[in-house]
Amino acid sequence: MDAVNDFLIFLDGFLGSAIWFPTLLLATGIFFTLYLGFPQIRYFKHAIGVTTGKFDKEGAPGDTSHFQALSTALSGTVGTGNIGGVALALHLGGPAALFWMWMTAFFGMTSKFVEVTLSHKYRSQVEDGSMAGGPMYYMEKGLNAKWLAIIFAVATVLSSFGTGNLPQINSIASGLESTFSLDPLITASVLSILLALVIIGGISRIAHVAAAIVPSMALIYLIGAFAVIIPNIGNVVPSFLSIFSDAFTGSAATGGFLGATFAYAFDRGVNRGLYSNEAGQGSAPIAHAAARTDEPADEGMVSILEPFIDTIVICTITGLVILSSGVWMDKFENEFQRADMSIVAGSYQESDSSDVEALFSYLSGDESTVQAYTGPLQLDNGVAQDEGTITILHARSFAENVRFSRDGQLLTETVQVDDGQLVDTDIVVTGDSLLHSVPLTTQAFTRGLFGDYGQYIVSIGLMLFAFSTAIAWSYYGDRAMTYLFGARSVLPYRIVYVLGFFYAALADTTIVWNVSLITIVLMTAPNLVGLLLMRKEMKQTVNEYWEKTEHGKHGT
Repeated sequence: MDAVNDFLIFLDGFLGSAIWFPTLLLATGIFFTLYLGFPQIRYFKHAIGVTTGKFDKEGAPGDTSHFQALSTALSGTVGTGNIGGVALALHLGGPAALFWMWMTAFFGMTSKFVEVTLSHKYRSQVEDGSMAGGPMYYMEKGLNAKWLAIIFAVATVLSSFGTGNLPQINSIASGLESTFSLDPLITASVLSILLALVIIGGISRIAHVAAAIVPSMALIYLIGAFAVIIPNIGNVVPSFLSIFSDAFTGSAATGGFLGATFAYAFDRGVNRGLYSNEAGQGSAPIAHAAARTDEPADEGMVSILEPFIDTIVICTITGLVILSSGVWMDKFENEFQRADMSIVAGSYQESDSSDVEALFSYLSGDESTVQAYTGPLQLDNGVAQDEGTITILHARSFAENVRFSRDGQLLTETVQVDDGQLVDTDIVVTGDSLLHSVPLTTQAFTRGLFGDYGQYIVSIGLMLFAFSTAIAWSYYGDRAMTYLFGARSVLPYRIVYVLGFFYAALADTTIVWNVSLITIVLMTAPNLVGLLLMRKEMKQTVNEYWEKTEHGKHGT
């Protein structure tokens, strides 16, 4: 699995972690924001009216209401990205990462408006009578580029696993195990059965389940979040100041946090922002294409609300919980994951700023004097005896109080290390280090009015968030399979989807997240290119909407 993880990191270096991707994503949103005259601001009030059914027409074609379509799309976006993704962004990029998540959301509101409008315009009715839409349809019919549509549809199927399936159940399983000591195998078994029962019912059942879950899970989560923010209210203003002051400089090393450059915070913030709200990825248009309306721009208006709710509201609240509580720079006892651990040659000190800088460069893949250690490691009662010749890192921090064990027994023997990793994969390593993803958010929720009970809110909220995301993404994948191979391919796809869901509960968290980074880019890049090529038609569609619809004339 180490080789798999190394390969994924290598690929990500050319894709999501390369500067071209976050730049293209933000540039597309900025371009359409200026080209269409800030629709995310001008049409925001009108979008609320459309969503509430104020302008509905009887007999309009479609399978769901505007609210159900928004709920389905939100259930696809409001997931682990809002709980674990924000924590991962702050862990990697510091407070500055949250600023770039906001920018992704603000300009992403326009990107979402464009992709949903165009996809709805070119949707089709398929063999079973349901509506099918998404970027592959505007690419084929609007751009006459079927080859691009096929690339996007294949990427959607891959991303349904990488974005909507694997990270969701993996986060649920790890959250329930750490909070309730529930065996991941039990979590995988029960939730896989529930997932199968829901997705077999198709979009109608998915939409009804989503409309019920989304408001409930948001309320539970917000109560728990404010129970942390209120007692730490004195830290909220400093947290906001650090977000803005670090935005264009990067975040300095503090506590166990090794610091982050501007480029690193920018990349991680944009990447996690996209993972959270999916603006520009092309996924949400598949859900919105099912909405009952004969005006594509109507549904485009509804989608403007999505990144706002997902990132500007929910992710900001998660970010404030983590920053105001201070847990993002504290070390906690935990079991080290292999993909997050590295043993380096030489003795480095956390109090030495030059050592911190060198290790940051090493961990970020930049040129560094730091070298991974290869050789024997002498252990005595679980403790490494090689002080002065090695430094153990975990979760981008200096690891402390490290213990090595096997089958519950502390080791007294010589073990081998190859390129910074233990050769014996059965050895369990525990110690104190920074946390990231769901465990970091879980710790933050215990720093409030509910004390240790706060962790239960994270677990329950995560289970509802992530499970609803997996449901929505199964629909995105089956629409892509329908486009590629017809309606007969949907059942085999759903079976594989459920099996993948079961397996990922037991997989390495870091590898799962690295898979998500790659599949997101494979899906997003062709969609952004398609949107830019359709810019003139988009502007014409919006202009016609305001000219010919009676409610449009009163909506500006």
